[in-house]
Amino acid sequence: MDGLLLFAHGARDAAWARPFEAVAARLRAARPELPLALAYLEFMPPGLEDAAAALAATGCTRVHVLPLFLGTGGHVRRDVPPLLDGLRQRHGGVEWRLHPSLGEHDAVLHAICDACLATLE
Repeated sequence: MDGLLLFAHGARDAAWARPFEAVAARLRAARPELPLALAYLEFMPPGLEDAAAALAATGCTRVHVLPLFLGTGGHVRRDVPPLLDGLRQRHGGVEWRLHPSLGEHDAVLHAICDACLATLE
C-alpha cells in the first residue's frame, strides 16, 4: 500500500503551517483512502520520524516523500537524504521514495505565475 508524506520546513509561528495543513486537508478529502501525513523538518511537530512511523504502522509498503519546498536547496539535498536513510534502517519493510521539491513541478510554477498575474487584475 502506498502512502504520502508531505514534508515542510517548519517555523516558530504556528500560523506559518496553515497553507500546508490546508493542502493536507484537501488531499485527505480528495483521497480519503490514502494514508497521508504532514511532517516538519524543524520547530513544529510532528517530525519526519513520527510521521513516517505512523504511515508504516498503517501498513504502507511504499511512502512517497514530497518536500513542500519551492526549490531544492540545502535542506532537501543535504538534510533529507540522511533522514530517509534512517527511516530505511528503522522501517526496513517500507520503500521511502523521495520526489523532487514541489516547486520543481511545472504545474506549481504555472499556478504561481497565474497567482502573480491575478494580482494585476
